[in-house]
Amino acid sequence: MATIPADATAARPGISSFERYLTLWVALCIVAGIALGHALPGLFGAIAAAEVARVNLVVAVLIWLMIVPMLLKIDFGALGSVRQHWKGVGVTLFINWAVKPFSMALLGTLFLGYLFAPLLPAGEASSYIAGLILLAAAPCTAMVFVWSNLCDGEPNFTLSQVALNDLIMVFAFAPLVGLLLGVASITVPWDTLLLSVVLYIVVPVIVAQLVRRAVFASGGQAALDRLLARLGPVSLVALLATLVLLFGFQGEAIIAQPLVIALIAVPILVQVYFNAGLAYWLSRRFGVAWCVAAPAALIGASNFFELAVAAAISLFGLKSGAALATVVGVLVEVPVMLSVVAIVKRTRNWYEKGATA
Repeated sequence: MATIPADATAARPGISSFERYLTLWVALCIVAGIALGHALPGLFGAIAAAEVARVNLVVAVLIWLMIVPMLLKIDFGALGSVRQHWKGVGVTLFINWAVKPFSMALLGTLFLGYLFAPLLPAGEASSYIAGLILLAAAPCTAMVFVWSNLCDGEPNFTLSQVALNDLIMVFAFAPLVGLLLGVASITVPWDTLLLSVVLYIVVPVIVAQLVRRAVFASGGQAALDRLLARLGPVSLVALLATLVLLFGFQGEAIIAQPLVIALIAVPILVQVYFNAGLAYWLSRRFGVAWCVAAPAALIGASNFFELAVAAAISLFGLKSGAALATVVGVLVEVPVMLSVVAIVKRTRNWYEKGATA
């Protein structure tokens, strides 16, 4: 069985001030992007034209700067400890891969395809639904460590579960997205989807693991922590720069339909609380310890929005409704996940009274 170094498991990340106010920064990026897109249309047009094989070079660089630092935190050696918490792992795998993508496709179709359809721009509902599917098909990676720490979750479980999800994502993301987009009657550009998986999952995972091993071999956990501390702000700045670009291209549509963002957020919020609640309830029914059930609920509910944004841009373009929908996921991520943390902490007594070994 692979073991996790004691100093690695002892590192329990907290949420930084920058991360805590991510929703505010995203809101400011919306304003800045719309203003810059209106003031500098030529610049944004040149950025949009910088493509090779439907991959925007500027966005690709920014997304790599977002994703690779996240993946550096993942230790695939932790997969050996999955057996220690097999019930919690089973619950989160079920939620992440058998419930969440399908429930999001259903909720997106219900809300955006039917209930809210008269309030949305004509012909855009299917694109928004595609963005929601991409969001739900990518389980969260880095921020889960923050959420788990905030609710005193079992760090070994969190690490092993995230590593397992990332490994599954390499093989399952493209088929799952292709299936759900097909069910939603959205044309699947398979060549672009597979290219996105290679560019934004396979290659970054390999690069991150090579860098992680090299840094760990030369300086241990302390050296890795220093590298992550330096790269953390780079990752967040790259995310915000990507959002400015997205809203620079989306500006006119948003000004014309400001209600769209709020409407897209509705199925996302319903899906988060539904999946978190289901994971928490199943954990209780199966007698999972609370310190595992709490992060299980959070892993089951949160999304790898960086990957979703990258895939949406590659598949549907910077100006697409799909890209906008994934950005709404970024907008609501921090406040909604902090609310889930508060709920699982406040219900700990209720949980432990009902959980049976």
